[in-house]
Amino acid sequence: MWSYLIADVFTSTPLEGNQLGVFPDGRGLDTDRMQRTARELNLSETVFFLPPEAGGTARVRIFTPTAELPFAGHPVLGSAFVLAGMLGERTIGLETGLGPVPVTIDSTGFGEMEQPLPRAEPYERAGELLDALGVTGSELPVEAYRNGPRHVYVALPTDEDVANLKPDITRLASHEVGISTFAGHGKTWKTRVFVPALGVPEDPATGSAAGPLAVHLARHHKISLGEQIEISQGQEIGRPSTLYARVVGTPDNIEHVYVGGHAVIVARGEYRLHP
Repeated sequence: MWSYLIADVFTSTPLEGNQLGVFPDGRGLDTDRMQRTARELNLSETVFFLPPEAGGTARVRIFTPTAELPFAGHPVLGSAFVLAGMLGERTIGLETGLGPVPVTIDSTGFGEMEQPLPRAEPYERAGELLDALGVTGSELPVEAYRNGPRHVYVALPTDEDVANLKPDITRLASHEVGISTFAGHGKTWKTRVFVPALGVPEDPATGSAAGPLAVHLARHHKISLGEQIEISQGQEIGRPSTLYARVVGTPDNIEHVYVGGHAVIVARGEYRLHP
C-alpha cells in the first residue's frame, strides 16, 4: 500500500484551488505505474517524491492524467507545502526534470517559488488558435513561452470577455500547448487556462503559466518590474484560485521569475498499486 494525500493549491480554503495528488514515498513504482496512478486519480497533476540526487530536499516526478511533465507550478508549490509540514522547514529545494526549484514558505503560510526562466517565441498557429477560442484577435501579440510546459498567451479586452469564452475544446486539443487567456490592468488580472492536449480541458490554477504571464506583461510594458500581481483563475469551473507573480530585471533581460500562493491538505488515504 502507498500512502497519498490531496492538497488544494493556490488557495487557503478547502475544496477550492487546484487539486494535487501527492505520494510522499514513490520508491518501488516504475514510470508506467506512476502514470496509471495519475490517470486513476484524474487530477490536473499527481506527484511522487523520491530521494534527492543533487542535494535538494526531495526529487519529484510530475504526471498529468496522460503525460509526465519536467516542471509544473502548482505541483511544485503544493509539494513544498507538504514537505514543509512533514519536516518542519520553511525552505524547500525540489529537484525537478528542469533542475532545482527553491521554494520558501513564510510565517503567514505564503509560499513562493523561483521558476525557470521562460523563453519567448512567436506562436506559429495563432490564427487557428484564435478561431478555436471564438475570438477575433488579441490585445497583445500572441506569443508562446516555455519553462518546461509551453504556454501561449491571448489578451482579451475585459474580464467579462475571458469569463464568457466558450472555446471549441476538441479543436484546442490539437494545439499541444497550454492556452492562457487573460485580461486586467495594474496589479489585478484574470485568466482562464485550457490544456486539453494533456487531458486537462480547463485548469483551475496554472502556476507554470503565471510566471510567463508576468513576463509577457512586463515585456509589453503592462506592469512594472518587481511589482507583484494577483491572478484570479478557476471561477468558471467552481475552483476559485489566487496566484501571485513578479519578475525581476528589465523588459529585455528578465533575471528572476517568482510565483506564489497558499495551499491546504484536504485528504489522506492509501492506494493498492501492486497486484
